[in-house]
Amino acid sequence: MKTNLQAMWLRTSTDVSVRQRLHKVLRQAIIRMVLAPGQALSEKEIADLFNVSRQPVREAFIRLSESGLVEVRPQRGTYVVRISRQAVLEARFIRESLEVAIALEAAKCTLPSSVLMELSELIERQRSCIERQDHDRFFFLDEMFHRTLAISTGQTMAWNVIEDVKAQLDRVRYLSIPDSTPIPKLADQHQAIVDAISAGDTEAAEQAMCIHQREILHSLPELERRFPELFENVGTNAHALSI
Repeated sequence: MKTNLQAMWLRTSTDVSVRQRLHKVLRQAIIRMVLAPGQALSEKEIADLFNVSRQPVREAFIRLSESGLVEVRPQRGTYVVRISRQAVLEARFIRESLEVAIALEAAKCTLPSSVLMELSELIERQRSCIERQDHDRFFFLDEMFHRTLAISTGQTMAWNVIEDVKAQLDRVRYLSIPDSTPIPKLADQHQAIVDAISAGDTEAAEQAMCIHQREILHSLPELERRFPELFENVGTNAHALSI
């Protein structure tokens, strides 16, 4: 775990504040299960690991708690929260509502060919992850696809809202790749979205995005059965961070 966290720290930009770097690293570590649901987090150990003061760690914990990823218990410590089915479903509902609207807008406004080419290139890069089984890379490229689509339609604020609410959802999405939701299936869904937008077919664009955003509803029950210890009200007690 220590090695994984340090590697993630080194990959983050040094152009932002220590607090921002810590928040990004810890958020990604929680989403990618490097820091597991139910796990206790030590402010001092994390500060020592990254050779920073405890204040930015404390501030990062606060931001993570606002995103619903950690729980700060006074006099008891800070813990990575287990995955809440209700939080996942609510985040999925919000994300679908916004992303369907974004797809509809993209189909209406006729995106520039340069944007359509960028989206298509992202899909090809996603497909290149299949043979290598590079799930982390695919997860990053998936994020880039949806962000590019939102920003290209002028919906930056909508994307910011999506990012704020989807932390719990992202943990389930990450777990679902590749077994519950294979990469080729997701890449095909992305292609269907781009094809509909390119054709200016608003109905098809809405439908394609709906199908894509509802994919998690099929994989969630299976993931709960396979990983009960990761979900709320199931599993073992929290254990101390060992780094």
